[in-house]
Amino acid sequence: MYTAFARVYDALMDTVDYPGWAAHYRRLMAACGVPGNGKCVECACGTGSLTILLARYGYQMTGVDISQEMLFHASNKARASGLGIPFVRQDMRRLRLHRPMDAVLATCDGLNYLLEEADVSAFFQAAWNALRPGGGLFFDVSTPAKLRTALGSQLIGYDSENITYLWQNTYHERSATVDLRLAVFLRQKDGSYRRIDEAQRQKAHSMQALTGLLQQTGFRNIHVYGDCRPEPPRENEQRWHFAALKPAELPVDQEAGR
Repeated sequence: MYTAFARVYDALMDTVDYPGWAAHYRRLMAACGVPGNGKCVECACGTGSLTILLARYGYQMTGVDISQEMLFHASNKARASGLGIPFVRQDMRRLRLHRPMDAVLATCDGLNYLLEEADVSAFFQAAWNALRPGGGLFFDVSTPAKLRTALGSQLIGYDSENITYLWQNTYHERSATVDLRLAVFLRQKDGSYRRIDEAQRQKAHSMQALTGLLQQTGFRNIHVYGDCRPEPPRENEQRWHFAALKPAELPVDQEAGR
């Protein structure tokens, strides 16, 4: 996943309001006591667009992703912005860092790519282990309503001067997953087009399941918000934002992770 596709990822995501997204996470973290210069890691960081914006706010950011090519682009973008952000290739389910974090983030559907409950649980436990007592986990997911209706079983097309893509989706009701198949045509200097194919699968996790797994891990003060709003989700919300805290005072059996 995300190999040659990383080269065109930013062009396809150029309509995303990353500044608004970063400002929302800044508000969430501040409300949960994360200091403005706190140590934060963004899992599934992709090409680092949000990581870079949060670093500009003053957070000591680390970016983590499973795709080496995504991290290559992220590192280049950070250097071009004058930022020395470390980007590390890791599976978010096995996150391991050298120092405790004030915040762990997983943005832009990172958890939707964890298809099994055991995968989500493994990530929550890894995030717990990476956090200092009193630190927070912050993430967003595309909702079941979005995966079922906004993506659903349909064909989406896009055409511009340099990029054209066809996006075929197939939703599976029984497993609550959607298969995403993209064919991207990238215009070359000689006027020809290079085709890049990408296949992905996302899972529609329920709010109850995610909240339950957070509680089982030990997180408390769990809050769910609507799409970039400090308000409860509306009916048929397209995106949920979660904030959960690792208690400042832990039972003895949780101090080093379970």
